[in-house]
Amino acid sequence: MRFKILILFLFSFALLSCNTEYTTSNTNTEEMVKAEGKDEMILLTERAPNLETPLHYFLLDYTPNEVFFVRWHLANMPKEIDEDTFKLRVGGAVGKPLLLSIKDLKEKFKPYTLSSLCVCAGNARSFFNPRVAGAQWKNGGMGNAKWTGVKLKDILEMAEVNPKALDVAFNGADAPPLAGVADFVKSLKLPHAMDGEVMIAYEMNGKPLPLLNGFPLKLVVPGYYATYWVGMLNEIKVYDTAYNGYWMKKAYTVPSGLINGNENHDSLAKKTEPIGKMDVRSIFVSPEPNATLELGENNELNGLAFDGGDGIQKVEISSDNGKTWKVAKLNPSLGKYSWRRWKYKWKPTQTGTYKFMVKATNIKGETQPPHQWNRSGYMRNEIETLELKVK
Repeated sequence: MRFKILILFLFSFALLSCNTEYTTSNTNTEEMVKAEGKDEMILLTERAPNLETPLHYFLLDYTPNEVFFVRWHLANMPKEIDEDTFKLRVGGAVGKPLLLSIKDLKEKFKPYTLSSLCVCAGNARSFFNPRVAGAQWKNGGMGNAKWTGVKLKDILEMAEVNPKALDVAFNGADAPPLAGVADFVKSLKLPHAMDGEVMIAYEMNGKPLPLLNGFPLKLVVPGYYATYWVGMLNEIKVYDTAYNGYWMKKAYTVPSGLINGNENHDSLAKKTEPIGKMDVRSIFVSPEPNATLELGENNELNGLAFDGGDGIQKVEISSDNGKTWKVAKLNPSLGKYSWRRWKYKWKPTQTGTYKFMVKATNIKGETQPPHQWNRSGYMRNEIETLELKVK
């Protein structure tokens, strides 16, 4: 089976030559595009393609594949992948190197399904103050899905992984467009890779992965930021020494030992470490910012809360700039690695502009700070605000 896609470029380019067709429109200064295999989404960058999910899709428990956010780092990526000839290579510090087809993964391993939220490390970067460089995501750099595939543990055990190995590295079919650009390779410590939850997915919400979301295979690292979720995965390599590639040592790092990845822009942290587990966070979904409501009508504010898998304990709402907080109602859990929906009923008694705040707390007691910043715009979990107008 061949899956084809036209990558989002406005013009032909020598590093990635493909003819691109998509429709564009502008909504509230956001450029919307429809790429092959995708419904209308918010365009952040063309090369490599990066697309944001419109906020209203977060009213659904699971994000449809057609609008699931897209994040790539390298522009030189395949325009098509033949599932019938594709192979996943497993090597390095193993006793039995493997070359696995998609058919092998489906027939030689027990299938595994996990509900998990995937969140870009730079999600909500555009809200940082002071502003930082990088793709200016709002809250749509994330999505929740049911992933089906194979436990990474089962693959490594078949390959007879060296129990004394240190790191497991993951590479995809996308490639550097120029000499000197580092290939996008991520790694996990062996105990993490063998935890029985990290998986190699070949399906997303019951369907084959879209190419823009990593077809035919995607590494799923529940509870960790999406930088580890390598798409178009075609190589797994086990190292008996520490892996120190560029995308682990230099890129996607945060201040060492500081809560919420927080640092002072006037005094940057001297030591950094690879980003990892997701912080606790909550957002507003509906009504959307600056919506106008009617005086005296019953309204329901709703949104999402999530963390790295410990579990959300409560969500609180404030309408007086954080002086007092009221508990919102939580929907049933979709799984510890999924987001948790919350609701809060509210009836305005006066006209004017209202400012709401929301914060989540997980079962470990971790919550959200009133302000958070770091030089890379990663792991934002500052308390979210929402302004509404009542007439």
